[in-house]
Amino acid sequence: MVRRSRGQSTRSIYLGLACISLSLHLLLAIFCFSVLQSACVLPTPFSPAFVPRTDPVSHSSSSSAAFSSNKPPANSQNGERYKSNASVHDQKWNGSISEATEEAKKLLGVEKLMKKEKGRSKLEELFQHPLYNLPRPELQEDDWLLRLKTDAEAEDSVGEDEDEENSITNDSEWQSASEEDGYDKVTWTRDKETHPPWLQFQLGISRWELYDRNNPNLAQLTHYLATNRILGAVQKTGGTQLKLLLSFPNYGQALLKPMRQSRDAETDVNLFYFSDFERHNAEIAAFHLDRLLGFNRIPPVVGRLVNITTEIRDITADRKLSRTFFTSPAGNTCFYGQCEYYCSTENPVCGRPHVLEVSLAAMLPDLTLAPRRSWRSPWRRSYSRTKLAQWEKDPAYCDTVKQTPPYNSGTRLVDLVDMAVLDFLMSNMDRHHYETFEKFGNETFLLHLDNGRAFGRHSQDEPSILAPLTQCCRIRRSTLLRLRLLSLPEFRLSDVVRESLDLDPLGAVAPLLSEPHLSALDRRLAAVLRAVQTCQEKHTDVIYDDLKKHGDHWPD
Repeated sequence: MVRRSRGQSTRSIYLGLACISLSLHLLLAIFCFSVLQSACVLPTPFSPAFVPRTDPVSHSSSSSAAFSSNKPPANSQNGERYKSNASVHDQKWNGSISEATEEAKKLLGVEKLMKKEKGRSKLEELFQHPLYNLPRPELQEDDWLLRLKTDAEAEDSVGEDEDEENSITNDSEWQSASEEDGYDKVTWTRDKETHPPWLQFQLGISRWELYDRNNPNLAQLTHYLATNRILGAVQKTGGTQLKLLLSFPNYGQALLKPMRQSRDAETDVNLFYFSDFERHNAEIAAFHLDRLLGFNRIPPVVGRLVNITTEIRDITADRKLSRTFFTSPAGNTCFYGQCEYYCSTENPVCGRPHVLEVSLAAMLPDLTLAPRRSWRSPWRRSYSRTKLAQWEKDPAYCDTVKQTPPYNSGTRLVDLVDMAVLDFLMSNMDRHHYETFEKFGNETFLLHLDNGRAFGRHSQDEPSILAPLTQCCRIRRSTLLRLRLLSLPEFRLSDVVRESLDLDPLGAVAPLLSEPHLSALDRRLAAVLRAVQTCQEKHTDVIYDDLKKHGDHWPD
């Protein structure tokens, strides 16, 4: 009996020691795993698209992080930012590159390309590339679309009775006289810091672009559009489809285009290009694509969820609009407005049951302050179901265009080619007119407005959109080099577009562009490069050298 009890106690001791040993091993394994995991976590890169910074800063990786903070991004001077980006860029180049892409990289005039770290942002690297940080021309006083008057000019421009009221000095203030409910009491001085984001955007428009991509106000403006309280909503006149004009408490405004169909809904192949709904996500994606191509010619656009009932119906002063609201059999709040097409009870805009996805575009300055000229595009379609336009029938059509002002001199022709490349990539066939600011005459950029009919079909390309390029065989060198850059695996166009769109608030709801649309971007980009190559095989003056002033190290 004594021997049996000793054996049982011994086994109990061994079992206890085994349990203790196993527990210790488990604790050690958990500890080691946590240490290794924390050591391998890379810092989240900040958003280069909306919050450009050169100093180290911590940001959330959430898709809506760029819009969730009320603290404005820190400011920095353009020259310092360019030098900082260039130095960081040079430090990170190395020669460890696969042979498959070496030849393409040499075409870009880059001796060594950065070896990308795992998880590093392609978008960040793209905007650090020298092609996106070219020295900007020094802007003269006449190169700004709008400017604040000097004290002397203010005194000369007002009457004796209005002199004291209207003249603006550094010490005096402009205060809103409006007593309308909901409007903030606004106090603006000549100091830029007192201007709301929409005003800073308008004051930042120059002869060569709508905005500076590195300007911190771009982040403030998109945040402003996505979060500011909506004070009023009226239907905007003109155009063929429904759009609203929203007002904000500090006198800012935005152009709203509603969600009319599913993001994944492809345009029916039997529909003509002028018979489709406009897409809110197309307006957003067009802004991002235009910026990624280095054009900066589309006003900033951001997505937002609005409540149709409380943020449109209950606050609108537009009686014609208010009469079109109704509740659908499914219990959703709907409206249809009044417009030339698709404004009827058969084509309503409906919430779920009240919430609606929309795009909001920053407004350009009022036409009374900055008149714009509308130009009929030489490659305008006939908008007929039976007739073709002249350029569709005459292969030598561009020879006539080249002899016609303003396309016979300056950059207007390559400006049109830039616009055609943008339209082809997003399959926009609805470019019948374009606009420029009258102040700058013919020496300025083209406004790429109204892109709602883009991204309709991903399974089909429309080569005729590239007619300005294929018929004229002319393209900017900077545009061509950026297209080549975006064709490389390191900066694949679909990847940077996807990453950029993820920064939009609606990117947290669902991808703004489906994967087939993103793949179509890469396919169409390759088609553009093939078209340029075909032109170069037939002509010697294909490249318009806009980079000569920056040195002769850029290849054709």
